[in-house]
Amino acid sequence: MKIVVICHYFPPEIGAPSARIYEMAKHWVELGNEVHVVTCFPNHPTGIIPQEYKKKRYKYETIDGINVHRNYVYATPNKGFIKKTLGHISFMFSSVLFSMKKIKKPDVILTSSPTFFSIISGYYFSLRKKVPFVLEIRDLWPAAMIELGVMKKGIITNLLEKMELFFYEKSKSLVMVTKSFKNNVVNRGIDSEKVHVITNGVNQDLFYPKKKNLSIIEKYDLQAKFIVSYVGAHGISQNLSTILKVAKGLEHNNDIEFIFIGEGAEKEKLIDMANNQSISNVKFIESQSKEMIPEFYNTSDLSLIPLKNIELFKTFIPSKMFEIMACGVPIVASLEGEAAEILEQSKASIVVDPDNVEGIMNAIIKVKNDKALYEDLKRNGPDFVEKNYSRYKLAEYYLKVLSEA
Repeated sequence: MKIVVICHYFPPEIGAPSARIYEMAKHWVELGNEVHVVTCFPNHPTGIIPQEYKKKRYKYETIDGINVHRNYVYATPNKGFIKKTLGHISFMFSSVLFSMKKIKKPDVILTSSPTFFSIISGYYFSLRKKVPFVLEIRDLWPAAMIELGVMKKGIITNLLEKMELFFYEKSKSLVMVTKSFKNNVVNRGIDSEKVHVITNGVNQDLFYPKKKNLSIIEKYDLQAKFIVSYVGAHGISQNLSTILKVAKGLEHNNDIEFIFIGEGAEKEKLIDMANNQSISNVKFIESQSKEMIPEFYNTSDLSLIPLKNIELFKTFIPSKMFEIMACGVPIVASLEGEAAEILEQSKASIVVDPDNVEGIMNAIIKVKNDKALYEDLKRNGPDFVEKNYSRYKLAEYYLKVLSEA
């Protein structure tokens, strides 16, 4: 089967969207399929395009057998709604202008969203190539933007919601990353027979238990520390100011150190907050390569998964939780809904209410002081994800959905 995937994010960019598509595509190639990924020049989250891609409109390359078609994008840091939207729109046009004529006779077009505008590219591709259109939804957009306060409900959001439902209806199959997302679109009139749930998962060739990385400990002066990490986007969705309050509340525990790894729209604000309040037990570390992420997880004694306290996030499943569990690192998660149910089922995490500073503090201290609990949490994670969230098993099911389409 010849599969064309249209997605805004792809390696060497890090993060859940690029990891999901790359690992799925890699496995599809291993199973004998021809995969073409149409994406933009890497720039997320810094907005900086690597030197080898600068001043180009299009570049073809192969990564692990995947045919990668990179296209022009208006590159901008991951902050500022208008500039980010312009970046998304620029890829919508460039993906069609520069890549469509390069790919001959595909069997199926798969578009992964967000970004929303990539859906338009994918649908147009499918019409021109006269092949089925499969749509993957990793975010209910624009609903998420409305609940986060980035957009106000009105004429524009109503129009976007109508466009959203139009593309749902036009797709041959819909792939959702959570059961809650499926329920949402089915309740809005989409045929449940064509909606499939394929959650995020984990590549256990990359994420698995190993010893602490001594070079990380030495570099960031973490000797004799109980290391509490947050790895990922520093955005409004995570509400990391809550975690800074937690760190401030635990300053009297001299052996606890918090490390924040990643970039995002809120990072400068968080650094200013930490400096202004003289929070002494926090280190901010720049975004890391994909290969280094498991090193930071395995060097952690505990890892945090926070989400902002809004109703929509009850439907979200942060992909990082599978990676952390696969590494055998205890989790303290401050969230509700489907993700909370999975984490409680795993017996690899303590779950508290979102934005609950006192609850997060108590959970960290409990994991730190209760050695039997700590060992149970470590042991339960890898087995749970192997049985339920192996990326390879999910990729095989995904391939069946594409084949049927």
